[in-house]
Amino acid sequence: MLAANLCLPAHAHGFKLGELVMDHPYATPTRPGMTTGAVYFRAIKNNGAEPDRLLSARTPAADTVELHHMEMDGDVMRMRAVPAVELPAKTEVRLRHGTPNGHHLMLLGLTAPLKDGDRFPVTLTFQRAGEREVTVWVQTPRRAGKPDGLHH
Repeated sequence: MLAANLCLPAHAHGFKLGELVMDHPYATPTRPGMTTGAVYFRAIKNNGAEPDRLLSARTPAADTVELHHMEMDGDVMRMRAVPAVELPAKTEVRLRHGTPNGHHLMLLGLTAPLKDGDRFPVTLTFQRAGEREVTVWVQTPRRAGKPDGLHH
């Protein structure tokens, strides 16, 4: 079940796990009846000297979470599941919506529509750093109404 904490201020939020910083995890609202959604991050920063990998994620908000890679194929945005997201040492990896040649977490079998203002937990599993639960904020993108090339 999604929890709405409407009294919290709407500002950037981040989570740490060792040398990793998960900056501003967010999801976009879904239309009624949709069973898929996506989670994005402003970035995942690896401040460490060793590379890491995001291996998986899970949430009570969906039956399954897949790691997806998006890339442009001509004028069409294509998505495919990938086994991991590489996090090179001393690097920031962006996982933003509408970004060609990027990544996101695909939520399959949503338990409820994602509504603007909702928040829900996602547990991330990294190869080196281990597990970390983050809170995902559902928000309408600032570019709302502009095509982002990504259709779930």
